[in-house]
Amino acid sequence: MPRISAPTVAEHRAAQQRALLDAARDLLAESSAEGTAEIPGFAEVAARAGLARSSMYQYFKSRQHLLDALIEDSFPRWSARVELEMVAAGAADRRVLAYVRANLDLVADGEHAIASAISSIAPRERINETSAAMHRQLVAPLTAALAELGASDPVATAELINAVVHAATRQIEAGADVGSVQARAAELIEPYVTLAASGSRAGNITP
Repeated sequence: MPRISAPTVAEHRAAQQRALLDAARDLLAESSAEGTAEIPGFAEVAARAGLARSSMYQYFKSRQHLLDALIEDSFPRWSARVELEMVAAGAADRRVLAYVRANLDLVADGEHAIASAISSIAPRERINETSAAMHRQLVAPLTAALAELGASDPVATAELINAVVHAATRQIEAGADVGSVQARAAELIEPYVTLAASGSRAGNITP
């Protein structure tokens, strides 16, 4: 990997830190796939990023500090990507389907495996706190879309949709074809949101 360069010192440092975090994520995913998830060593991370080992110490004081950085980096990016795809989808019924699709795309991309690996080696109290905050952030736009569709209990309906997502996640991680799993999940959820959207539009028509 070529030496990182950037127009400013701040951009250069940000690019180096990003490269180191990405390298650490890759190494963590690999160790998890082998059944031995562990915080990667500084030498391994630096070598994978194509940087000097000393570069690690400019950003991380210890392997525990690196783990904390991975938590802060990995969990928010999940909810941010889901929300971005929901916003791009437009109408409320499309946003609900985008929520399902985006979550399963992330699973297929390996994000869930990385999150699971982090959860397996991080302090339980920290993970519980972070996971709870992530869940609240992740489910908020889904609940809002369901409320817009007129769901009688948006929170409970969101839980049911997440149950479908979790089941689909297990199928993907067991080796099922991603597109097929996404199609089956949509078959379950799309009739509801389509009907709800029709009722919502009808209710907004002034006689």
